[in-house]
Amino acid sequence: MSDLNPLLDFSGLPRFERFQPEHVGPALDILLAEARDTVEALTRPGTPATWEGFVVPIENATERLSRAWSLVGHLCSVADTPPLRAAFNENLPRVTQFWTELGQNRALYQQYQALRESSGYAALGPARQRAVDLALQGFRLGGVELVSPARERYLAISERHAAIAQKFSENVLDATDAFELRVTDPAEVAGLPPDALQAAREAAQAAGAEGWKFSLQFPSYMPVMQYASHRPLREALYRAYVTRACAEAAAPADPQARSALDNTPIIAELLALRHEEAQLLGYGSYAEVSLVPKMAQSPAEVIGFLRDLAARARPFALRDLDEMRRFAAEELGLTELQPWDTAFASERLKERRYAFSDQTVKQYFQLPRVLSGLFAQIERLFGVTVREDTAAGWHPDVRFHRIERDGQLLGQFYLDLYARQGKRPGAWMDDARGRRRLGTGLQTPVAYLTCNFQAPVGGQPATLTHDDVVTLFHEFGHGLHHLLTQVEDLSVSGISGVEWDAVELPSQFMENFCWEWPVVQAMSAHVESGEPLPRELFDRMVAARNFQSGLQTLRQIEFALFDMRLHAEYQPHSPVPVQAVLDAVRAEVAVLMPPAFNRFQNTFSHIFAGGYSAGYYSYKWAEVLSADAYAAFEEAQAGGGGEQAAMQAGRRFLAEVLAVGGSRPAIASFRAFRGREPRIDALLRHNGMVEETIHETQTA
Repeated sequence: MSDLNPLLDFSGLPRFERFQPEHVGPALDILLAEARDTVEALTRPGTPATWEGFVVPIENATERLSRAWSLVGHLCSVADTPPLRAAFNENLPRVTQFWTELGQNRALYQQYQALRESSGYAALGPARQRAVDLALQGFRLGGVELVSPARERYLAISERHAAIAQKFSENVLDATDAFELRVTDPAEVAGLPPDALQAAREAAQAAGAEGWKFSLQFPSYMPVMQYASHRPLREALYRAYVTRACAEAAAPADPQARSALDNTPIIAELLALRHEEAQLLGYGSYAEVSLVPKMAQSPAEVIGFLRDLAARARPFALRDLDEMRRFAAEELGLTELQPWDTAFASERLKERRYAFSDQTVKQYFQLPRVLSGLFAQIERLFGVTVREDTAAGWHPDVRFHRIERDGQLLGQFYLDLYARQGKRPGAWMDDARGRRRLGTGLQTPVAYLTCNFQAPVGGQPATLTHDDVVTLFHEFGHGLHHLLTQVEDLSVSGISGVEWDAVELPSQFMENFCWEWPVVQAMSAHVESGEPLPRELFDRMVAARNFQSGLQTLRQIEFALFDMRLHAEYQPHSPVPVQAVLDAVRAEVAVLMPPAFNRFQNTFSHIFAGGYSAGYYSYKWAEVLSADAYAAFEEAQAGGGGEQAAMQAGRRFLAEVLAVGGSRPAIASFRAFRGREPRIDALLRHNGMVEETIHETQTA
């Protein structure tokens, strides 16, 4: 077993300790051949159109390929190196080709159709019936009904799309890593918190330099924007950050190297390819294709939802902006508020109004303690136990845990929480393997949970802002959706089969517990005194929870509306420049306008290199569901049931949402939990966007 290619070893957890980039090609030679042989065998005449006869064998073969390729893609996201990138890109076309050919395999499609129409379909049970229905939908969206030359063109589009989407992601990573700013004058770093200064000093020392070194990694960038009183420093980092991956970027210095990282032409080509794909499939736009497997029914419905929410949020956003501008002019001497001033002015205004800063709060959230508090809350809500476990990782910082119930393993997860070179920005959950029944045995799920927090500095434990804590709870909500499923059919187990505009329900739901006093009290301990967060400070945090929520809501709507309009309105013969679409959206909904040089779209990986194309609205769509779901906990506690009532609500959420995964439509799961249709009231209330809020502010 020791000389086995680690990508071919499916006996347990991924073999990160033995993986090398040169393993990728040989492993795929075998796995692709196995999968193709299986497909050929299962589509021969006489193969029974039954679950056990062909669905299980095809899932067995394709799962092995998926798990191996997922491991390679995961490592490209968290531990990118030139050899690994080369191996990934060399093999990406043939993996893409296989999946596209599979989606166009008419014989396999006909087998699923035969199963759907057979008497055996009724005996499958709801989960397997949904798996069959979703498979048929996937075949239709995969171009199974196309005839030559459209079939071949669809394949070419798929291969090219995969390649340049990967290039988009690589450009963002490389452009982020390419920039650094070194400062030697102490006056230029005035106002920065001690831990941010220490991190910048250690970064400079690691590079053999004096002073402080700043990067565009978020833990380095954001403290400068919030706290640095030296305005030119803020401006320099802001300009570099918002021009990443474009021709006008601050780094690399060489114009040819900058041009190579420019995502502008990639965006144009991606949009053209997506529109052509939609046309081949018989749809008017890629937005229509994207919505077929989602809850929303049409681009018009999504745009209407976003515009309605924007209208509700706009009065609050205007109030937020007016207040910030007046404060900046009167208290900070910033008579003309620039984009590199807004985070700074916002933080100062919040400190003035609520008498605390994010940095003050950060001293109470040591990462080990936060994790303990998170795990304890999960244990209370869902009746499980979270324990440390042992497994090889891809970096020394990676941790590994298991979730059990009554001593029985439910799932395991890796935690990779710190920002570093070669790691994609952001936070996300991905699956290493899914839950499924294997004969008499059970394969338990495994997840990757990834964030980009500031690593420990000065020998102290890592500390998190409260926003970081919320991010951790959010990603863990995704993890719970994957890990606590009780469905044993792979294609609808965990997050598989869940509509994309509902997949954020558990993650946003979990964020709410970061605002519950017992939870916060238990997971906080000051880095020096060890004392928990004072209740009066927590009360001020709660009061500030919806600080500038109007501006924040419009910002999310801006991104979502831009995404939807871009994919719904694209015309190949007279494409409107991407910047013009973004400018039009901002003119419609935004109240805080970025400068002309801002190229946000060039790093919008969610829609150009992720799964959110014509789907970014999902965050707000699912927030309606998550706020309403959490309101069930508020109602239970308001009814006098206390902790016991909350635990009962937690068990219901587990049973009706988390455990069922994608085995039924998300709206059915929501109805089963809440006993009714979702309402927007809780979302507006949680975001402080009710008429009383404006009235109270105006009369205060």
